[in-house]
Amino acid sequence: MSEEEEEEEQQQRDLEKGEVGATNNNNNCDKEKVLERNINVKNDEDQRDFRVSMLQRLNPTNPLRIVVNANANANARVTTPSPAQTSLPRSTPTLQPSQTTLNSRKYTNRISLFLFVLHMVLAVGLVCFLIFKGVQGLMVASNSIKRKEKRILHYLLPQVEAASLLSITLAFAWQKAVRVWPRFMVHFILWSSFLFSLSAGVLLICFQRPPTDGVGVCLIAFAIGNGLYACWVSQRIEFCIKVFIKSLEPTSKFSDLNQPTYWMLGAGFLWMSLWIFAVVGALNFYVPPLIIIALGLSLAWTAEVQRNVVNLTVSRVVALYYLRGMQSSTQICFQRAMSQNLGSACLGSLFLPSIEALRIFARGLNLLEGEDEFMFSCAHCCLHVMESIFRYGNGWAFVQIATYGKGFVQASRDTWQLFEMQEMEHIVDSDITSSICFLTGVCSGSICVIVVAAWTVKVHEPFTATLSLLAFFIGYLMTRIAMAFPHACVSCYYVCYAENPENRLFDKTIKDRQGLIKSGRDVAVLTPRVPRRFRR
Repeated sequence: MSEEEEEEEQQQRDLEKGEVGATNNNNNCDKEKVLERNINVKNDEDQRDFRVSMLQRLNPTNPLRIVVNANANANARVTTPSPAQTSLPRSTPTLQPSQTTLNSRKYTNRISLFLFVLHMVLAVGLVCFLIFKGVQGLMVASNSIKRKEKRILHYLLPQVEAASLLSITLAFAWQKAVRVWPRFMVHFILWSSFLFSLSAGVLLICFQRPPTDGVGVCLIAFAIGNGLYACWVSQRIEFCIKVFIKSLEPTSKFSDLNQPTYWMLGAGFLWMSLWIFAVVGALNFYVPPLIIIALGLSLAWTAEVQRNVVNLTVSRVVALYYLRGMQSSTQICFQRAMSQNLGSACLGSLFLPSIEALRIFARGLNLLEGEDEFMFSCAHCCLHVMESIFRYGNGWAFVQIATYGKGFVQASRDTWQLFEMQEMEHIVDSDITSSICFLTGVCSGSICVIVVAAWTVKVHEPFTATLSLLAFFIGYLMTRIAMAFPHACVSCYYVCYAENPENRLFDKTIKDRQGLIKSGRDVAVLTPRVPRRFRR
């Protein structure tokens, strides 16, 4: 082989070696790129692991965690995560939508609202018709009927109007006194109700007529029970005073909070005046006793609705102050109570007095139980039934009705569950503020009986018993409307505390009371409850 051919073969071999070297260099470069990419991926994964570990230490409700998790969820919908990424533990918070609102626009308990409106239409129609019958009796009836109606108007109407005005005056006096001097008034109301009812009963018995004797005996029997009750609850008075003082503190921030009470009492006085004219006209119509009883029941339901309208208005204003720190408009809250929440007020006014009366009766049976096993079982059975009913219908419900726009039954159940969660059942069961408001109405009714009976016995003695009952009825109802103001404040204090015990507006009054009850150092006699062995 020539030298030229050998040189060409050597150059070809060198060229092949260069290509191989280039190929090796390229392979080395590719390996370096792959290695660099793997390092970057690993760094990204380490950074992501660090962020996840930091997020896991955040509170589930932290806004940073919610935003980052939302972005992670959005990226997950765009790209498919790798198995390594999907295996990472995540604790994404689940945001539950609020089930209640402070500005609910729906009407609660519409059936009850419809029945009350229908009742009012019928009552107004009946009153107008009976007033027409009364005027007709005065104008075109016979002389005997004319003389009868004139005598009734002359000897009955002035006393009734006087009782209405006196009861309104007493209502505002009691309410103002309780708001200004709660420490003195709690003691005074407990014992003055005993003295006034006893005095009214003795006065009626002194007239020595069978009708007045019957009314007098009832008042004396009530006075004896009232005195025993005042002795029994004497150890609860101090706590009641503390609750009154604390619960009435927010009222100083709302100068017009008492306006709904003025409006309701004014409307009650006008309706009472028309109502008494209707009673006179009923004497010239068929079955006067049944008509008068129907008018009395209608008046009682209407007055209870008026009382609960005041309760709802004050409850919403005070509850929003406790729960949200808001200073709401009293007029707007009153409009809401007269519209959206009126159905719940009607339903509660219809059934709540009966439920509370039967519950008191059942507890009385438990206090009087003896060694008779049959009576023991019956007493606990009655109490168990009434406790079950009370869970679905109680006076504490008006706070949540006014605040959240719930129905009466749902609000009663939710409120009692709040009390159970905070272990407040014994505290609200032993509360005597509602009894103080009730006895205030008894005081006013007894004072009206004393004034009207002494007046009537001098001018027309046969009307004494009838006017005494009517005066007590009017005095009680009017005062209860006014006392709905402090009662609503106390209800808001208990219910709002049960909803948020850590609120800075609450002190340690309830918490200290719970501590005394749990430690057994509370010497107050607890209200009878169903023993645990009889509960399901």
